[in-house]
Amino acid sequence: MSRSLVVASGLLALSLAAACSGAGTAPATALDRYASALRAKNYEAAYGLMSSEFRSKVSRDEFVRMLRDNPREVEDTASRLASRKRRLHVTADLVYGLGDSLRLVEEDGRWRIAENPLAFYDQSSPRAALRSFVRAYRLERWDVMLRFVPRSYAELMNVDKMRQQFAGERKDARAQLMNALEVAVDQPIEETGPGEARMRYGNGQQVTFVNEEGRWKLKDLE
Repeated sequence: MSRSLVVASGLLALSLAAACSGAGTAPATALDRYASALRAKNYEAAYGLMSSEFRSKVSRDEFVRMLRDNPREVEDTASRLASRKRRLHVTADLVYGLGDSLRLVEEDGRWRIAENPLAFYDQSSPRAALRSFVRAYRLERWDVMLRFVPRSYAELMNVDKMRQQFAGERKDARAQLMNALEVAVDQPIEETGPGEARMRYGNGQQVTFVNEEGRWKLKDLE
């Protein structure tokens, strides 16, 4: 386990405490307990402070082994977590429809949204483009769906043709496709070349993506 991973473990404990309690001192208490457990080499207790999501991915035995194999990093992490110079910046993440999330921060005892909640049709990554494309379809924004058509197909498509393709005679088949894509929105996406990516899903199906001028678009749907 690298030093950064050990520190990340501590931050996961902080995130868990922040999410589970509205008390202003809860995150600091969680950090103090985590640092104390590391200093005492009580790795079982340290593991108990990790979130359920973390524990589902990393077993107790693996966690303990990684800490025991990196004693200097553990000691350094414990010292810095317990330092009076530390600055506690509490955040929370809300995950909602299509894998979207919003980050919240605590300011003057109140929680505030720290990200733009109006970025409805993000194209900054293949996954963001896929989510945005599905959202546009759900809201019947055929004009927005055109933004995700690559230049090589643009001359063949307009708003009316997009509407016909997804709401015309083949709408049931298209609905099944979009339902499958929505279910698979968090599947791994692999880069297949410069500005190109692919996501496999379902029964041998895949979506290919292409980046044009910094915006990801859906090249092929299966």
